[in-house]
Amino acid sequence: MADSKLVRMTPSASLAANKPLDLSYPRWFGGSASCMAVLVSHPFDLIKVRMQTVSTGAKEGFVHTGLHIIKQQGAKGLYHGLSAGIMRSVTYGTSRIALYEEMKQSAKERDQPLSIPLLATMAAVSGFIGAIFGTPSDIANVRMQNDRSLAIENRRNYKHVIDAWTQMKRQEGWKAFKQGLWPNCFRSGTMTASQLASYDVFKRLLQRLGRTEEEKPLIHLSASILASLVATSVSSPMDVIRTQLMNSSEKMSVLQIVRHLTRSEGLRWIFRGWTPSFIRMGPQTIATLVMLEQHKRVYRMIKSEEY
Repeated sequence: MADSKLVRMTPSASLAANKPLDLSYPRWFGGSASCMAVLVSHPFDLIKVRMQTVSTGAKEGFVHTGLHIIKQQGAKGLYHGLSAGIMRSVTYGTSRIALYEEMKQSAKERDQPLSIPLLATMAAVSGFIGAIFGTPSDIANVRMQNDRSLAIENRRNYKHVIDAWTQMKRQEGWKAFKQGLWPNCFRSGTMTASQLASYDVFKRLLQRLGRTEEEKPLIHLSASILASLVATSVSSPMDVIRTQLMNSSEKMSVLQIVRHLTRSEGLRWIFRGWTPSFIRMGPQTIATLVMLEQHKRVYRMIKSEEY
């Protein structure tokens, strides 16, 4: 009897897991998925930061930079500053995805069509606000990732993200926690709009092309790859400026950074580190969005069994 009941429930549970339901998901799902993703993306993020902060005339390619780090510090060197990366995911990752999901849910409750401009606007606002919460850990992350590339006498030697914040406050005051804040907010806004909004658009398009409403893993994978291409290209200029500002202990304006980069490199600086940014953002976007979808899938299964 129990076995026949199990058989009858299985197709229903499977359908509920794959077909989107009208549910409000826990808002911490975004932070959880982001933390899982950072374990995949952190080495690529570190290489990108090293390439973006390297001095003029000493630039190296992505592979060469990665191999140099491994040769000097071992494989563990690729995970330097991981605690700050995790903290960034907890603060920035949670808040931006939670806000975006909340806005989408609110629009659905008002029967408002989720058009591309509306999705982009909601995602941009979510990313902008999320960056306010995530900037302190972002600064620590950039500094810790780049620390080993500095001369020994110039290294900050932060042990972990809490130690980084403590030293920043002691040596530079509270102003250190908002270095590059506004460029980071605008960068995060454009990146989130081009990442989350384009993911939803691509997913909807792929479902339409496949004539299905099911949440298939292949659709999630394909949509996240396309979204990462868009996000990397759109956010690249602000990403370079943000990295330069956060890595410096001196007060510099965005205009000064742009003038310096343009004078020394021309407009090529706009896409400096694009390849590692994409290689990083690809796995990060894929891992975050696929894990987020899996969180939702399991949640739908649990809810379907409750009813």
